[in-house]
Order: sequence, then structure tokens, then C-alpha cells
Amino acid sequence: MNQNNGKWSVRMFFDSSHTNTPEHLDVKWAPMLSLTNLRSISRVRLFRFLLGLTLMFLIIMGSYILPWDRKGLLFTPTPLQLRTLVVPTSTAAVEVSPENDLIDTRLLVKIIRHKLDYAPRKLPDEKDVIEMDSHLFSVIPRHFLPSLKSPCWYEEFSGEASTNPYRGNHFTPRSKSFKAVCDHLRIDFHHHLYHRDGKQFRVRCLPYFYIIGQPKCGTTDLFQRLLLHPEVKFNTMKEPHWWTRKRFGFIHFKDGFVESFPVQDYLDLFDLAAHNIQAGSSGNPSGDHSALQLITGESSASTMWDNQAWSYLHSSEEDTEPAFLTQDFIHTVQPSAKIIVLLRDPVERLYSDYLYFTMANKSAEDFHLKVVESVQLFQSCLSEMTLRFCAYDTSLYYAMPVRLTLGMYIVFLLDWLTVFHREQILVLRLEDYAANLKGTFKKVFDFLSLVDQSCGSSCRIVDKPVRLVEGEDNKRLTVP
Repeated sequence: MNQNNGKWSVRMFFDSSHTNTPEHLDVKWAPMLSLTNLRSISRVRLFRFLLGLTLMFLIIMGSYILPWDRKGLLFTPTPLQLRTLVVPTSTAAVEVSPENDLIDTRLLVKIIRHKLDYAPRKLPDEKDVIEMDSHLFSVIPRHFLPSLKSPCWYEEFSGEASTNPYRGNHFTPRSKSFKAVCDHLRIDFHHHLYHRDGKQFRVRCLPYFYIIGQPKCGTTDLFQRLLLHPEVKFNTMKEPHWWTRKRFGFIHFKDGFVESFPVQDYLDLFDLAAHNIQAGSSGNPSGDHSALQLITGESSASTMWDNQAWSYLHSSEEDTEPAFLTQDFIHTVQPSAKIIVLLRDPVERLYSDYLYFTMANKSAEDFHLKVVESVQLFQSCLSEMTLRFCAYDTSLYYAMPVRLTLGMYIVFLLDWLTVFHREQILVLRLEDYAANLKGTFKKVFDFLSLVDQSCGSSCRIVDKPVRLVEGEDNKRLTVP
């Protein structure tokens, strides 16, 4: 970013020659014109369209200015108008025929260029964040144990010796592995309690770091490799999706409200790590305090972008940008949290996403038509609303047959930077991750202040090829 006359210019993601990126933010932008995963389905028309789609992403993510010191509407509406396209409130697909599947890219570029003024989102007051979820902030203290690296504290436990502390946890019926961990921890749970002044206390911990996204960008591979580090103690559930969904009572938004998962259930996910940390904090004759450096984390790939619960709980404000985002709550609870973001060429991410979530009848033609329809719906939204509004809008999200807006990384990343400092966010590129695991994990270890385990006795962290959960991604598709 270059500061010039009070404005910040965001470079396009493919500008690798730019060297003035803030030194505290380790960002590597994706080369967005790579279409290696689409070679098997390339046809002249499909390639021409995807090239236009890529151009759209480039403009959306790179061609606007950040005037941090100015007030005003974010991504102001443009006087240019596209032909009217009604965004349906249901997920019913809109018919797209070969005759109307072309997109006026030049007009779209003009519209986006009229939305050049970018001011940071209006941050909610801390007291308003706390009032939005007073129970959360009554359970988690404002200060953590100073001798520990992880954000941990003592919580009073009032149960009897026969009490099962995990009875009623909402995660256990949905995860056999977590239920097994709870059954194991329950056996000697009361031996881990700390006694003082006639009261019993248990150690509670939050994640030291969060892998927040994006979907289909390699977060599963990163999560599983970090599990191999001796100083990292994960919960058994990679993606609890608690901050974005379950704390509001949603598991799958299409199913509506189910039941709220209280914060105590979320904290139970990290009890195994808490027990290991407590064992070290109690001290031992050998003077080995390595347990004090143990950390834990979680990897819900919805954390970076998913704010759909806001639309469900505040439907009267559905025509406005969300006033509260997930990061507002995480930052208020845990101002020193470490954030890891793994990104991928957005066109390839979208294609992988389509292959993974489409259950049947996958084809190049079907993908093409679904993307055309999604871009048309996005154009319609952008012609009247702000870019941030369209990126978060739930009605638009469900109207699109593919998850187009998840590739608008810059919108989400800049919103995270409104609450977290640059040095708290590590942004990695999947292409570099796959090509240079050892170098990437050195950055990750440095970022998390972990002992470098990329070689030596723990070479296994980097000695296996990158594993991407792509579903049918590696199967060739044929155009009918």
C-alpha cells in the first residue's frame, strides 16, 4: 500500500513487483490469471468468459483507494446502471440460456471504477459489542494467566465429584472423536481441579490462533500438519464454526435456528490442551516448563467471511452493511489473538468449490452457466449497493448458484485489519504453500513463536506432499 495525500492505494493482486507492502503484514498476492485447474474443460467461449471473470476480480480487489482519514459511504453507489436484475430471495436458479450468458465486462469495470472511495468500516463501540453478547463476556475474563503463552484462566467449578462436566455438551452428539475425548477427560477430571479457599477451579483456554479461511484454500492440510508440532495441542474438531454459526443457534442456515451452543461448550473443545498446560503450570522438580509454551488453535474456514447470522437475527436491518462482524467479538475477547489466512487464485477456488459442493451432474457447461448467472446477480447488486454490502449480503449469497463472493478476499481482509494489527495477521498463498512447504512453515513457526520443527526429528511436518480436499476436483470434466 502506498500512502499518498492521505489515501492508500491497494495494489492489484498480480503486481508482484510492488515492494512497499507494510513489513508487518506478510501478504503474498495470488497470481489471478492462472487457470491450470481448468485446462481439462477449456473451450474458446469458456476461456473467454473466465478471463472476463478474472478481470472482474482484479478490478474488484485492486482498483480502489483507501482514504483512511475521510468519512463517507463505503464504495458509494454509482450513477451507472445495469439492466435490472431482481435478486431472488430463494435459492431457486434463474434460467440462463446460451443467448444471454455474455457479461458486459466493460460496463462492470466502469461501475466498479465509480466506487473508488474507500473508508474503513465504522467500528462499533466496545460497550455495544459486549451488550450484543453479554453472556460471552461474563464467562471469559478480560485478563489471562500471565505465566502462560496460551490465553487461559481459572474458572470456578461448583459440581460434585460425580458430576460429568461434559454432559449436555452440544458438540458431542455431532462428533464421535470429541465425545471420546470427553469420556477420557471425565475419568480423572476432578484430579485436575485446583483447590483454593474451599473452592474448586478448572483451567479454561481459548485458541492462541485462528486459521480463518478461505474454504478450498488448503486450510485442512495446514491444520493437520500443525497438529504434528509438539507445542501445538488442537481440539479434535477442525472446524467448530462456533463464532460464525453455532453460538447463534445455526448449524446449517438453510435449516433455520436449531439451538444455541453456549460458550462453555466451545471452551470444552480445548480442555485437553488445558489439562496439558495445567500439568506444566503446576511445576515439577525437573524444572521442565515446556508445557507453559503449549498453544492451541482452531480452523473454521467460515470465520473470515461468514456473517449470515447477522441477517437472520437482524432482518429489519437487511438493507444495510452489517454493524457487527465476527472479528469484533474475537478482538474484544482476545485482543492479542493470532490470525492465519490461506488464500488461493479466486478463479481456481471457485472451480474447486463448485466441484466439492455440487452433488451431481457436474460439467463444464453447468459450471459456466452457474458462474454467468452469479456474476449477473452480483452486477445487479453492485449497480445499486456498496461492494461491502454485496460481499456480505445473505440474500445474494443464496441466490447465486456458486459462491462467487468468497473470492473477494480484499473486502474481508481489510475488515479484519480494522480491528487487528498487521503483525497479528499472517496471509499465505496456497501456490507458495504447495511449492515450498519448508519455507512456508518457517514463517508459520516464526509467526506463532514456535520452535522450528520443519526438519530434524520432526521433518514429517513437511515431508509429505500437500493434501487438498478437492472432492471430484481431479476428475476430468467433458463439455456436453
